[in-house]
This record gives sequence, structure tokens and C-alpha cells, in this order.
Amino acid sequence: MSKVFRITPKRVKRVNGTVLTPDMEVTVTTAIHTTNPFYNGAKEVIAQYDRMFGFDYRKACCSLNDFSYKALD
Repeated sequence: MSKVFRITPKRVKRVNGTVLTPDMEVTVTTAIHTTNPFYNGAKEVIAQYDRMFGFDYRKACCSLNDFSYKALD
């Protein structure tokens, strides 16, 4: 059973030539039912940011603390 989350960056972050802004909001569906979309190394989050914005999550050294999230279901 999957779960859907809306993920929003908390602040502007500029690291290693990448820029993350609060406008870069994504909706992610996780593979399993969980309370945290970052549970498995944020695989779904990384894929969605790359797909929508071409943003490199790993290059920007992002973590759970850079985002707020809300379960949609």
C-alpha cells in the first residue's frame, strides 16, 4: 500500500551550483505505507526532483531538515 506526500523546501538553499527554493514543491508517492517520505534514502523524492526540476538532491547535500512534508491521504 502506497502513501502520497506533498514536499516543500523550507528555505532557499544554494550549494555546489544548485538552487533549491520554496517554490519547488513536489508530490511523491512512496512504494510502501510509511509516515516519512525520506525513509529509504529519499529515492522517490530524489527521482521526482530530478524529473520535475532537474535538481540534483545529492549534489545539493539535502536532508530531511531542508523540507517540510504533509501526508495527502
